[in-house]
Amino acid sequence: MSTKSLADFDFETGEVLLLNKPLTWTSFDVVRKVKNALRIKKIGHAGTLDPLATGLLILCTGRKTKEIDLIQAQEKEYTGTFRLGETTPSFDLETAVDMARPYAHLTEEQIQAAVTPFLGHIQQTPPLFSAVKIDGKRAYEIARKGLDAEIKAKTVEIKAFELTRIALPEVDFRIVCSKGTYVRSLARDFGLALGCGAHLTRLVRTRIGEYRVEDAFTLDDIQALRPPRPEDAQRTPRAERPGTAPNRAGLQYFAALQADALAVQARQAAEEAAASEAADEQ
Repeated sequence: MSTKSLADFDFETGEVLLLNKPLTWTSFDVVRKVKNALRIKKIGHAGTLDPLATGLLILCTGRKTKEIDLIQAQEKEYTGTFRLGETTPSFDLETAVDMARPYAHLTEEQIQAAVTPFLGHIQQTPPLFSAVKIDGKRAYEIARKGLDAEIKAKTVEIKAFELTRIALPEVDFRIVCSKGTYVRSLARDFGLALGCGAHLTRLVRTRIGEYRVEDAFTLDDIQALRPPRPEDAQRTPRAERPGTAPNRAGLQYFAALQADALAVQARQAAEEAAASEAADEQ
């Protein structure tokens, strides 16, 4: 947590605000939430995070919005998890698995060796499920209509790429990369290199330049600072999004996974309760 109190911020004049983005929220959702909660006139974010990514999102307000491009240009650090043996069209959990291949034959040495070709300057093709513009339209708008389009590869730099845990089919990683790098695309390409396919199941942005997620505020912190409404102001009920609910970003598959997980938990709890009741009766 930042040592600076939110109460000390002068948002209208200009501040750089570090937020820890919740799961399933879009970056725009966070900007809108903070703008409405703190009644800030001028605000923007310095680098989009996907809905299924969490971690550091930098907001700039007032005069500090002029620094957005400078902040976005700084290197990024991420941690997360690849799942080997399965691919999805979005390269993450937004869409359902469309292909499965064997992975159990892979050794730790083979998996570690696959890292090296991705270090340095590489050519990378962004996902179709991304905010890249194609003929004036966002690529994800085309993808969610079931259409296809060609996205050109671009040069990005992977400054560090290490595997921190291998527990097949999961592989945890830490990456330091340049602006414009898509970790979802890295998951896809890493799976191709291993010949089994892969997709991203967890992503946390831990750093942008010298800004770190450890110093970020939460949306609960922002809500606590919300100024009171005037007594005569009309109150319009507003539905808040649950922390793990799907949003307009099209997370149907993720929502289904969450529903399955909750169903399993409920079934296990019922079985444990039944077992405990039977034991009491004996």
